[in-house]
Amino acid sequence: MLDAATYTPRLKADYKDRIRAALKEEFGYKNDMMIPKLDKIVLNIGCGAEAVRDSKKAKSAQEDLSKIAGQKAVTTKAKKSIAGFRVREEMPLGAKVTLRGDRMYEFLDRLTTIAMPRIRDFRGVKPSFDGRGNFAMGIKEHIVFPEIDFDKVDEVWGMDIIIATTAKTDAEAKSLLKHFNVPFNA
Repeated sequence: MLDAATYTPRLKADYKDRIRAALKEEFGYKNDMMIPKLDKIVLNIGCGAEAVRDSKKAKSAQEDLSKIAGQKAVTTKAKKSIAGFRVREEMPLGAKVTLRGDRMYEFLDRLTTIAMPRIRDFRGVKPSFDGRGNFAMGIKEHIVFPEIDFDKVDEVWGMDIIIATTAKTDAEAKSLLKHFNVPFNA
């Protein structure tokens, strides 16, 4: 059995041992505090019209997201009523979870080594950065994660994954994520 006090996620150890030195050499940082690192990973499932028709769909998405993340997801609710979409204020429409620390590294490891290879016709992810070193991607089916029992899924959800880094530029963030084995297609 693993001892929680001494256990360090594989990617976190790799970052400390290899990735920091590689980034420092690549970008010529003068100070170790300038080296970019992962800040957080935000996972989001939006149910949309499904949640409007059946309120249990948002609860199902929250449970699935909690299994994937390894911590409790929160329900996202409508901020205002929109009559054309039959959405009322405070109506549950999806779920989200923010991962930090060891859970963040564990999730990124599972994403790149287990989930992405299971995606049908996968040829890498498109580099989609926001200009400040944060990366966003979408997955069409949440069932690629091994925590989800395929036989018990009532609905297949799409999923947004946002990886926030401390990098100042997109080039630094892309290099950081490449060292973490995120498979970019370009």
